[in-house]
Amino acid sequence: MPFARTHLVIALAVGALISAVLLVLEPLTDFAFLWLEWPGITAAYFFWGAVGGSTFLGIAICWVVNALIYGLGAFVILSAFKVLREA
Repeated sequence: MPFARTHLVIALAVGALISAVLLVLEPLTDFAFLWLEWPGITAAYFFWGAVGGSTFLGIAICWVVNALIYGLGAFVILSAFKVLREA
């Protein structure tokens, strides 16, 4: 199972990178890619409505949720490549 753990770490790093790039691109593209961030924005909105936290914490929640979502997608792709390579 060390390969699964390695793939999980790689996938989470890819998800974090994608999420960071999306957050940086928001103001530069006039929010053209905002639809790619809906899972994180929704989670941040629910958090903000529930406890009224700071904006910085909402952005951090948005980044983490998007990193997990995109990391899950990267993990599925890496696992599929591993299965195809073994076959």
